[in-house]
Amino acid sequence: MPATGDGRAPDATTSAGTAERSRSRRAHGAPRPDRTAGPAPIPHPRSTPAPAEPARPTAGFRVLVVEADGPGHALFDSLAAELGQHAELHRVNGIQEALAALPPQPGTGRRGLRTPDFQCVLLDLGTSAEPSAEPSDGLDGLRELLLRAPHTAVVVLTDAAGAELGAAAVAAGAQDFLLRQDTGGPLLARALRYAVERKRADESQRRLVEAEIRGQENARLQRHLLPTPLLDGADLSFTRRYRPGRRRALLGGDFYDAVRTKDGRVHVVIGDVCGHGPDEAALGVALRIAWRTLVFAGLTGQHLLTTLQHVLEHERRSDEIFATLCMVVLDAPAEGGGPDAAELYLAGHPAPLLLGPDGPPVLLPLDQAGPALGLLPCDATHSVWPALRVELPTGWRLLMYTDGLVEGKVGAGSPRLGQEGLIELIADHQAAGLTRGRLVDSAIAEVEELNGGALTDDVAVLLLERNPIPVIMG
Repeated sequence: MPATGDGRAPDATTSAGTAERSRSRRAHGAPRPDRTAGPAPIPHPRSTPAPAEPARPTAGFRVLVVEADGPGHALFDSLAAELGQHAELHRVNGIQEALAALPPQPGTGRRGLRTPDFQCVLLDLGTSAEPSAEPSDGLDGLRELLLRAPHTAVVVLTDAAGAELGAAAVAAGAQDFLLRQDTGGPLLARALRYAVERKRADESQRRLVEAEIRGQENARLQRHLLPTPLLDGADLSFTRRYRPGRRRALLGGDFYDAVRTKDGRVHVVIGDVCGHGPDEAALGVALRIAWRTLVFAGLTGQHLLTTLQHVLEHERRSDEIFATLCMVVLDAPAEGGGPDAAELYLAGHPAPLLLGPDGPPVLLPLDQAGPALGLLPCDATHSVWPALRVELPTGWRLLMYTDGLVEGKVGAGSPRLGQEGLIELIADHQAAGLTRGRLVDSAIAEVEELNGGALTDDVAVLLLERNPIPVIMG
């Protein structure tokens, strides 16, 4: 994300200093991502000139031939001779034998059976016209195969009188149809190979579309997880960053918000729903919106957190789901100036760092921290979240974050950065003169470098400070 906190890009001197500090802590580098190109479009065998020597399928290419009684046997014998030892041809009679030869479906109790995994099924459509008391369009057998083996390429055979049936089979999901009278072993072998490649291309396209849909869903979730703070008139600068974990396409449950109420107080929250995925992200959205609504309704402190836990208990998908949360309520500025003060509420969440104009950052006390929301019933003896009164010195800055920032590794092995490591890291970047967006971005970048790549968990970071000049959003 671009640094927008103070509006300046890092200069070469600062970048070099940060890189040197990173090298002193870092024990290994980040691996390069593996990028592969998608499959190219597959030409139709009828529109492709035959090569001088027909290309044979590679070893391990397995074809299931579903035969019908009639003149197809000679064609299949020719196909077997064409494929030779470079592929395996399994011939069965009828749909029922074909279904028995396919790998079993999950949950059928047949996991111990070993069946070959076919890349292609060659179906003689005569096998789908079995006698039935109900009217049939001749494609019942094909539909059964497609349901049983949705990721396997299917090529159908028909006679000249059944050309329309062959076209209907392609419309129903087959990759191709061929006429027996016009087909020989070499053409049929090429058709099977092309059908397999077209199926792979279709599967790649399907996965691409699914990824695009997930991306759109993520964008909608992100708009709600990462709102625009409502801080008009607060005279505060507010820098925020969010980084999804590297191993998920979907967002996790990290969320934050900040609003100013009519009494002049500023309410800030940052939270983390345990787990990852769309359910956790949706729950994070629900908690953030509920928190903002409760604040505007006049609730705060213990009453707000108790009500928010009730929301979580009704919205979560299982009793094991909980959420950590850190909430800060800044007093309205005193008339004539004076030091700021705030109330801190912790529900199983890491304590913020207080950054002063002099000296290293200070970790705010955890003495009065309460349990994570949803971990204990609201009527439990220990399910309370008392307020900790915090005096904020002149020039204060408050860094709030989720645990993904401190759980990254430091070099080889399993040592983690931890809060002590974060304090040292932030102090170094402060000493280099970095502020606001540049401070947050450089800190996250060094944490990722120490980890040897992008962090596994999601990371949300907020930097709040009293600003004597017009408010800056980062």
